[in-house]
Amino acid sequence: MLAEFFRWLVNSPWSHVINGYEWIFPAIQSLHFIGFALSIGTIAIVDLRLLGLGMRRQAPAELAADLAPWTLAGIAVMLITGPLMFSTDAVAYHFNPSFQFKMLCLMLALLFHFTLHRRAVHPDTPPIAAKLAAVTSLLLWTAVVGGGRMIAFI
Repeated sequence: MLAEFFRWLVNSPWSHVINGYEWIFPAIQSLHFIGFALSIGTIAIVDLRLLGLGMRRQAPAELAADLAPWTLAGIAVMLITGPLMFSTDAVAYHFNPSFQFKMLCLMLALLFHFTLHRRAVHPDTPPIAAKLAAVTSLLLWTAVVGGGRMIAFI
């Protein structure tokens, strides 16, 4: 049943448009990278603040609140462009171990970000817990990018 859905996705009108013009896939991929840079960049700024490595004049909660719209915009761009790229060769992507790794790490990173990471920026969070959350967040997002980068090579 899942394989049928993926075949339908590959034969969808938007997949044909994306595959039909040489420049569309790279344009979508560029937007995907911009979304990643925006979301991961803003998350990393908060993580580095939690680690005490910058922006010390601003409280982590305040910094996270200020950057939240940018983080959400980046995640939205990423979650729109990703499925568009996936639709161009869904069957192959689905069975690609790097893609599977990326999706697992993305799911964990998003779940972590919207649960524990949000708590870590609060002023009442013990410093060691905040630092552990920051390191975990940085590792998860690095794994997402690494997995995504390896898709083309496996």
